[in-house]
Amino acid sequence: MELYSQVDYAKAGKITPEMEEVARQEEGLSPETIREGIERGTIVIPLNKNVKVNVVGIGQGLRTKVNASIGTSTDIVDLDFEIKKAKAAEAAGADTLMELSVGGDLDEIRHEVIKAVNLPVGNVPLYQAFCEATKKYGDPNKLDEEMLFDLIERQCEDGIAFMAIHCGINLYTMERLKKQGYRYGGLVSKGGTSMVAWMMTNGKENPLYEHFDRVAQILRKHDVVLSLGNGLRAGAIADSMDRAMVQELIINCELAEIGREMGCQMMVEGPGHVPLDEIEANIILQKRMSGGAPYYMLGPLPTDVAAGWDHITAAIGAAQSSRYGADLICYITPAEHLGLPNVEDVVTGVKTARIAAHIGDLNKLKEKTFTWDKKMSIKRRDMDWEAQFELAMFPDDARRIYEERSATSDSKTCTMCGEYCANKGALTLFQDVLESSIKKEAAL
Repeated sequence: MELYSQVDYAKAGKITPEMEEVARQEEGLSPETIREGIERGTIVIPLNKNVKVNVVGIGQGLRTKVNASIGTSTDIVDLDFEIKKAKAAEAAGADTLMELSVGGDLDEIRHEVIKAVNLPVGNVPLYQAFCEATKKYGDPNKLDEEMLFDLIERQCEDGIAFMAIHCGINLYTMERLKKQGYRYGGLVSKGGTSMVAWMMTNGKENPLYEHFDRVAQILRKHDVVLSLGNGLRAGAIADSMDRAMVQELIINCELAEIGREMGCQMMVEGPGHVPLDEIEANIILQKRMSGGAPYYMLGPLPTDVAAGWDHITAAIGAAQSSRYGADLICYITPAEHLGLPNVEDVVTGVKTARIAAHIGDLNKLKEKTFTWDKKMSIKRRDMDWEAQFELAMFPDDARRIYEERSATSDSKTCTMCGEYCANKGALTLFQDVLESSIKKEAAL
């Protein structure tokens, strides 16, 4: 059998350069460990044979990664603006990028965004599919099935590294939603809602579910990760874990297993708005039912009332998600629910999500990540400012704030306490205790 994907190589017992690179990035893991994870389906590497992108491992035993999303709307179409946001996301430390445009020349926007960054770029094929059907027929519900599969192939050829494809919405899932009879937040997925409308209008099964083998084979050929989209996710915490949402999760977990057997890299998405006490249960369900497939968390948002500050809401949910085993976090910006994000929103969203992911990793990966924090604590105790800046997650921000607010250029303390700095006093009062810790610190 010809080897196309990372899964194919892993099953054949072959370690690829990409597996070696992931092992190098993830402290303490061997290339063989990465290969075994890809073979089992617990690790994916978003790639595309047609472009060269940063190698990023997502999955069990790896650091929690952060995705940033950009894209035009029908109200604001500005390619240069989106390119600036894409580059800002990369500079802020995003691991992956999703290009989610629905306005303008979607092929051109995709091409230019992929060229502008070194990040693996993902998308949602249904967005362009329904946009093109609307332009061609004046009605998105006249979307032709062949047109949809041709579009997926074309986007793979362009260099998309992972695709959120709504395969888990099927007639049975929709029946659960109908029998449930209500939803406080309605349907909030653009792709998912459009597919539900298409199915209801045409009285047909979702072609992405009905012909799932075809979807998986297209992505396998290009070594693209198939991220099973969460089209019926909860848009309100009161809808979390309802029958429609759980049924789609069950289907997606089944498909993750099927796609993996076919040689396609598989990831599962979820879940939107989830109260804090349900996050762990949601992740346990996904991991158990999918055989440990990487989980791409959208948020999650554990309250519905913090518009303008939803990046903080999401950070609280994301830290818990990372702690309990989520593998990729989709950032949320301050503009969520309010408008199209600008460059500043993107940077804020990425940085906030990175903090949340690290907080979760401190529990999930324990000593593997704890050393970084311990080193910072020592340098903070010793008032070694240069070392603190170097160790900070965002060095430029830390240095700027310190320098803007320093009393003098040669000050050893910050202006929070000045001469009454606790650390300054401790260095004198407990010199013997501090000196006894030198041997321990040397091990770091």
